[in-house]
Amino acid sequence: LLLLLPTQKYAFIETAPKTFTFSPCPPSTSSAHCRYPLGMEDGRIKNDDITASSQWYETTGPQYARLNHEEGDGAWCPAGQLQPSDVQYLQLDLRQLIFLTVVATQGRYARNSGNEFARKYRLEYSRDGHHWISWRNRFGSEILMANINTYDSVVRDLHPPIITQFLRLIPVTDAVHTVCMRVELFGCAWQDGLTAYSSPEGQTMMAPGYPITSLNDSTYDGALERRKLSGGLGQLTDGVIGQDDLVQRRQDQLWPGYDYVGWRNDSLGPGYVEMEFQFDRQRNFTSMKVHSNNMFSRGVKIFASVSCVFKLHLISEWEAEPVEFHTVLDDRNPSARYVTVPLKHRSATALRCRFYFADTWMMFSEISFQSATNVLPTQRPPVLTPPSYELNSKVPQTTQKTEDRTTPKPSKTGSPEEGSTSILIGCLVTIILLLVVIIFLILWCRYVCKVLEKAPRRILEEEVTVRLSSSSDTIILQTPPVPPRVSLDPPYERIFLLDPQYQDPAALRNKLPDGGYAEPDVTLCTPHQCFQSSVPHYAETDIISLQGVTGSNMYAVPALTVDSLTRKEISVAEFPRERLLFREKLGEGQFGEVHLCEAEGLAEFLGEGALLPEQDGRPVLVAVKQLRADATSNARNDFLKEIKIMSRLNNPNIIQLLCVCVCVSSDPLCMVTEYMENGDLNMFLSQREIESTLTHANNIPSVSIADMLHMSVQISSGMKYLASLNFVHRDLATRNCLLDRHLTIKISDFGMSRNLYSSDYYRIQGRAVLPIRWMAWESILLGKFTTASDVWAFGVTLWEIFTLSKEQPYSLLSDEQVIENTGEFFRNQGRQIFLSAPPLCPSSLFELMMRCWSRDIADRPTFHRLYQALLTFAPHS
Repeated sequence: LLLLLPTQKYAFIETAPKTFTFSPCPPSTSSAHCRYPLGMEDGRIKNDDITASSQWYETTGPQYARLNHEEGDGAWCPAGQLQPSDVQYLQLDLRQLIFLTVVATQGRYARNSGNEFARKYRLEYSRDGHHWISWRNRFGSEILMANINTYDSVVRDLHPPIITQFLRLIPVTDAVHTVCMRVELFGCAWQDGLTAYSSPEGQTMMAPGYPITSLNDSTYDGALERRKLSGGLGQLTDGVIGQDDLVQRRQDQLWPGYDYVGWRNDSLGPGYVEMEFQFDRQRNFTSMKVHSNNMFSRGVKIFASVSCVFKLHLISEWEAEPVEFHTVLDDRNPSARYVTVPLKHRSATALRCRFYFADTWMMFSEISFQSATNVLPTQRPPVLTPPSYELNSKVPQTTQKTEDRTTPKPSKTGSPEEGSTSILIGCLVTIILLLVVIIFLILWCRYVCKVLEKAPRRILEEEVTVRLSSSSDTIILQTPPVPPRVSLDPPYERIFLLDPQYQDPAALRNKLPDGGYAEPDVTLCTPHQCFQSSVPHYAETDIISLQGVTGSNMYAVPALTVDSLTRKEISVAEFPRERLLFREKLGEGQFGEVHLCEAEGLAEFLGEGALLPEQDGRPVLVAVKQLRADATSNARNDFLKEIKIMSRLNNPNIIQLLCVCVCVSSDPLCMVTEYMENGDLNMFLSQREIESTLTHANNIPSVSIADMLHMSVQISSGMKYLASLNFVHRDLATRNCLLDRHLTIKISDFGMSRNLYSSDYYRIQGRAVLPIRWMAWESILLGKFTTASDVWAFGVTLWEIFTLSKEQPYSLLSDEQVIENTGEFFRNQGRQIFLSAPPLCPSSLFELMMRCWSRDIADRPTFHRLYQALLTFAPHS
C-alpha cells in the first residue's frame, strides 16, 4: 500500500511494471502515497540524463552516482577537495514533471575501499531547465542532513515536496573535505501538468478569542510583488489538505490554519479571488477539484460560485465564453470538503478563474485538475530533447558536403540538354506509375469497404483503433510494452483505417440514434458475434423508462412487470405537505427537483414498524422528489407509476419510499424517500484517505480496506435484489449510493440531477444524457440493458471504491474516446482498454472486476455470485 522507507539501510522494492517509467500521481497527490523510486538504482534514469558540474576522474563521473551500485570507482565525486564556499552539483533530468517527495543518499563504499561521503547537501530545482529555485523546508532551512558513513543509505522526506523536471544535489561542507555521493529519488509523475498559479497574497485572520492565523502561501516558490503571487507553486499543490477546524493544530504545522491560503472579502474590492493557472502544454480539462474550508461559525464558507475563462495558447487572447459553476452552500456541516467544478472538456494551456465569496472568508488548501493532453488525432508530438547542462562540453561542428547544382554535369552520352530531358522523362514516368498505383488502391479500398459494410462491424460505421502510448494509472494496455523511457506522446492516438468520410471524430457520436440507443438488426450477426446468453435483455421497446423528476431513469423495468405492479393502487401513506421543511436543493432535472428536507413528526406518522435512521432527537432528514406544476401529463403519469413501483421495493440496501404528497388538488406532487446523513458514497470516499497510523495520529478522515469491502457487499446485495425482480438500474455508480453514519449503503438515483456530477454524463447533441464511463459496450452500441450491463457498471463502481473516488473512470480519455473504445470491445481484437488495478485493491478482487467487464454477457458473473464472492473477502459483512 504505502512504500515505507526506513531511515537506515532499506531494500529496494519494485513498485511499478517495467513498462512504466514513473508511476503517475493520484489526482489528489500526497507525499504519503507518492513514494515510488524514480530509476537511479534500476537504470530507468539513463546516463545521458545525469550530469555534473565536475568530476574527479572519469571513473567517478556522474553516471556512477546510482544508489547501491559500485561501478567505476563507486560514486560521483566532484573534482578536488570541496571548500565551504564551493558549489559543485550533480544534476538529473527526469524528462517530465515529477512530484518529488523523498531523496536517499550514500557515500562511496567501493567494495570497502572508499571513505568519502557528504554530511550535508542542499537542493536546487527547475521546471524549465533555466530558472533554478533553492528548496527550503517549512522552517526556511535549505540544508538536508546526509550520511555519517560510506555504506548506509539515509532517506530524507521533503517537506514541502518539489514539483520539477530538473534537480541538482549540491553537497555542503563546513571544512575542506573530499565528497562523493550516490543517490535515489522517490516520487511519481505530476499528472496535473500545472506549472504555476498566481493569486492575491494570503491574509491574516484575527478574531477575539481565537489565535492569530496567518493564511499566507508560505511555501510558494514564485515571485511576490505588490501583494500578488505569480510564477510559482506552493501550498495549493503540496498534497496536504487542511483540517476542518482552523483552531486545531497538527504536530507538523507551524501554526493553526497553516495548510490554508485564505482571503477576506472586504479586503478584495471585486468580491472575488482571481487565480490564474498555467500548464505544461495544451490540455482537455474535465474538472477542477478545490479543497475548501467551511467553518461557517467563523465566517468561512466554500465559494458561492466560480467562473473560468480559457486561453488556448500562451500567446492567444482569453476566450470570451466562460464556464460557470454555482455551489450548494452548506450551513449545517462545518467539515472541509472537496468541491468538484466541471470544466466541460474545454481545451487550454491556461485558465483564469474567479472564485466568488459566500461569506467573510474563503480558504483553500489544495487545487487539482483532471485533464488529458490535447494532441491532434493523427499526429504525434515531437520528442523534445532537453539541452545538456554538463559544463565545458563542446558541440561538435559538422560540415556537409554540398554539390554545386548551378553547373550541370555533362552526360557521358550527350549534351547537358539531353541529360535534362532524360531526367524530365523519368520524372513523368514515375508520376504516371504513382497515379496508376493510387487509382488501383482507391478501387481496391472501395471493394473492401463494400465487403466490410455487409459484415457485422457495420454497427460502428467507423473503424477506429485506440492506442495509449503513455503510461497511466487508469488503463491496462493490451499491446506490446512500451520502451522504459518517459514519452511525451499523447494519451491516445487514433488511426482511421476505412473510408475518409469517417475521419471526422464526431462521426460516431452523430450516428448514435435519437434517445442515445439503437436497436440493431441482429439477423445480420453471426452466433459468435451476437452473444448467446440466457440472461434476458430489454431494448427501448421492451422496457418502461420512467422519466422521473430528475430526468433520469432509476430503473428500466420490463413492461410486463410494470403492468403487474401498476394495476394496484398506491399503498403509501399521504404525508401532510406543510410538515416538510426545506433545507437544501440536492438537484434538479427536466421535470422537477430533488430537495433535502426535514420531516416533522415523521417517525410518529409512520409508526413503530418504520425503518428510519437513528436521529438522536433531531428531525428526520428526507429526500423529496417534487414534480413541477407545469410538467406534462406523461411526466405526471410516469411519476405516479414510479411511486407504485418504488412502494413495492423492500430491501435494506435500496432507498425506501416513505410517504407521498399526491392526494391534494394543489401541486406539486411529491414522493418522500430516505436520505443518509453522510451523503453519497463518491463524496464520502473522496474526502478520505486509506486508514493508516498516519491518519490515526493526525486525525485524518479515513476508511479501511474492510470498510470498502463492507460497502461492496452491500451494493451487490441491493443489486441482487433488483436483479431478482428483473429490474435494471442503468446508472449504478458511487454517486448513486447513499451512506449513513454506520456505513450502511442504500442505492438511489439522485446522481444525474446534481450539478456536482454533470461531468460524469455525456450529452448526445441535446438528445440523451448517458453515464458512458460506467456503461457496458452493448448498452452504448446496441441499446441493450440487462442485469449483465448493471454487472459491468458494478465493476466500475468497485473500481471507484478502491480508488477512493479520487478520479473519474478513464480520466485520460475524452468522452469520444470512451465511445470509440466500446468499438474495440465489439470487435474483440485485443485492443480494448480496461481500467487498471487500483493500488489498494487485492489482486483476486481485481480479477472479479475484470470478469464484470467481460466482452460476452454469458461470461459475466451474476449479482448472486458476486455477492457470494465478496462475502469471502468480507465475511463479517
